[in-house]
Amino acid sequence: MPASKETPPRPPGTLKSLWIALSSWRTASVTLLSFSSGLPLGLVWIAIPDWMRSSGVDIRIVGLITLAQAPWSFKLLWSPLMDRYRLPFMGRRRGWIAVSQVALFALTLGLAGLGDHPDAPWVVIALALAIAFASASQDIAYDAYTVDVLKKEEQGVAVGAKTAMYRFAMYLAGATAITLASFYSWPLVMGMLAALYLPMLFVAWKAPEPTGHAPEPKSLREAVWHPFLGFLGRHRALEILAFVLCYKLADNLAEALLRPFLVDMGYSALHRGVGLATSATIAMVAGIFIGGVLTTAMGLGHSLWAFGFLQIFSNLGYILLARTGVDYPLMYGALAFENVAKGLGTGAFMVLLLRMTQKRFSATQYALFSSLFALPRIVSGPISGFSVDALGWEAFFWGTLIAGVPGMILLQRFAPLGVRDPVFTVEEVRVRRRLSRGELSARGVLGGVAGTVFAALCVALLGALGSLRDDPVAGFDLFARLADLVRPAGIGGWLQALGVLTFGVIAGLMTAAVYAARHGEAGDLARNGSE
Repeated sequence: MPASKETPPRPPGTLKSLWIALSSWRTASVTLLSFSSGLPLGLVWIAIPDWMRSSGVDIRIVGLITLAQAPWSFKLLWSPLMDRYRLPFMGRRRGWIAVSQVALFALTLGLAGLGDHPDAPWVVIALALAIAFASASQDIAYDAYTVDVLKKEEQGVAVGAKTAMYRFAMYLAGATAITLASFYSWPLVMGMLAALYLPMLFVAWKAPEPTGHAPEPKSLREAVWHPFLGFLGRHRALEILAFVLCYKLADNLAEALLRPFLVDMGYSALHRGVGLATSATIAMVAGIFIGGVLTTAMGLGHSLWAFGFLQIFSNLGYILLARTGVDYPLMYGALAFENVAKGLGTGAFMVLLLRMTQKRFSATQYALFSSLFALPRIVSGPISGFSVDALGWEAFFWGTLIAGVPGMILLQRFAPLGVRDPVFTVEEVRVRRRLSRGELSARGVLGGVAGTVFAALCVALLGALGSLRDDPVAGFDLFARLADLVRPAGIGGWLQALGVLTFGVIAGLMTAAVYAARHGEAGDLARNGSE
């Protein structure tokens, strides 16, 4: 008998796909585990500074406590260790999650023991820093687990649900903890927060193990170096990198000085607080959830285009506010529209990060992508400040619309308009002479020097413009600001110099990685099964 042709199975429809994603234990596990990811941030960022200051601790020491947030910014540095080394229990990712949760439970209990001793702020700072480090480590493993365990059709729903759960946990450990402490005591509240990690430990134990394990890095060098090569070996990798930096630039610029903008427009503290802290947060979380769900229904490519344009033009509400002055319904409407649009774009963008991350290096690559995602938010403040000073509020917000255009142009390069789901393939690298370690090192050093010089010029330029604005008689002195970088004075000066050097190191590593990827190593990585 002739062989009959088998009809390929028809993929489930949109509604069925959503139901499958919503009813999946993988999606539920990722969502529930995000609760233990949000608790430490609310504690360190919101509750501890409030507790210290209300207990009469010197404001300078309270300011130092905020430095405990640093591990979240630098988690990329030790993420390769969590790619390379597996604990002997609960799988490659869940084992690290469980260890981090046990550490968070013990450290938060330690804070509960200090609840009646505000006279020991340095111990509190040490515990807060340890909590942040354990939390950042948990985030590395949790994000990698999310990449590894979710199926493609589950990613959009999971992104929205886990973000909502994360925000809920953050405010529970932050604002809600402050309120409860005013009625009871800080030791009791800290003890209750510590106890919340116990059910999360049970969730980590029962969470499903990812299927189809990718091979682990064989050495620490491979765990550090190959995540960069794996990304840079993708088709149009540098354009994707630029897109990651530019996609939400318009949104970041508008958001950077939103509070001073409302002050300048004459809005009261009450309405600013309600609008920014309550309604805007609810609108953004709702937008992220809806954006994640719609990304599943519409496809990633369509969602990035639709939500990208929407988040650019959402700044039109602030242009109207700049023209009309105090108008409370317009203010709440503008904030709600902009935050929903921002949430929609963030939901689609987070799915993009999951899709781009290779499972073999999911801890390091996702930490890298999330750090790049946060970079525009960090640098947008100084850019916005000088732009507003030179142009005024209305012209500045018009300028933010223009700043969103490069991101959409770059989107066309790897996800052309009309493509439902872009495919991120590893590029077939043209055979070239493999560079020696010395040649790669030389190129990396040159790239690092160029990056350091560029960063120093940018910092000096901003400093010179600020000095010119404060004292026009002194004039514009770029060389004096460069000299300040070479001879830093005070903590602020040293932090500036450290930031410039860090940028240079990253630029050097990226330069070396690009040359390595373009000279065959990325192709070898693909052939060895790095996906």
